[in-house]
Amino acid sequence: MGDIAIAIHGGAGTILRAAMSPEKERHYLLSLENGLAFGHQILAAGGTALDAVVQTVAYLEDDNIFNAGKGSVFTHDGSHEMDAAVMCGRTLGAGAVAGVKNVRNPILLANEVRLHSEHVLLAGAGAEIFARERGLPFEPDSFFYDEYRYQQWLEAQRTDTVTLDHTEDRKFGTVGAVALDAAGNLAAASSTGGMTNKKYNRIGDSPIIGAGNYANNKTCAVSCTGHGEYFMRAVVAYDVSCLVEYKGCTLQEACDIVVKDKLVKMGGEGGLIAVDPHSNIVLSFNSEGMYRASRRNNEPAYTRIYSD
Repeated sequence: MGDIAIAIHGGAGTILRAAMSPEKERHYLLSLENGLAFGHQILAAGGTALDAVVQTVAYLEDDNIFNAGKGSVFTHDGSHEMDAAVMCGRTLGAGAVAGVKNVRNPILLANEVRLHSEHVLLAGAGAEIFARERGLPFEPDSFFYDEYRYQQWLEAQRTDTVTLDHTEDRKFGTVGAVALDAAGNLAAASSTGGMTNKKYNRIGDSPIIGAGNYANNKTCAVSCTGHGEYFMRAVVAYDVSCLVEYKGCTLQEACDIVVKDKLVKMGGEGGLIAVDPHSNIVLSFNSEGMYRASRRNNEPAYTRIYSD
């Protein structure tokens, strides 16, 4: 059997040590460590890359410290609109949902779209009908309530601004996972609650295949986190794959070109996690920090927040 590898992220942005309380830093690190261990255990037990990324992202969605699932930020009207996507590197099959409400784990719904529909992307009320048909759990609004998120929303309402996860410091709230299983298959999954105080059913890059999420066994698996409008225009996830496939770049070279050159020139901030068929892992970002963790085979786990 071959190598296994997994990487996860919990968002990127202006994440400064000076602005983080020791308690909150410990909470983030523990959440990353637990999420990574959860996914790695699936792979170590012979599970598929698809199972690992879907179940790991669902695990992160249930941790309200991250802006996805239970921890999703409030929209302008005080609700929660969530997006998610998953892609299989072996078949190039993909499923995604956008703007769904009250679905406990949007990533599970995205996977149901991949498995049990003839479509790739479902949105809004239609996606919720499909979720009920597939028997997925729904939760009341109170399940998604978080006092910290609520205060962010009140501040955004007061100033009539749309903010990227947090008001006091820019953070791009998304969770994601990429994995390589022992059979040599890749997969990627992403989930987000979007922007605080977002209007007009705004949708970012996370559910857009090729922009915020992509996987291909020939090249790599990628999950992005950043200012979605830029990531969509740059087709970030697919661009990394293309550089590997058509230009012969290493995974590190491809990620550096896209994240640290192309996106920077456009004004796009954020980062991504990626893994290739050779178990190379890249955690690349052009912001002050990115909540990130990775592990390859039985090597020690890597968990970091800041750029240093």
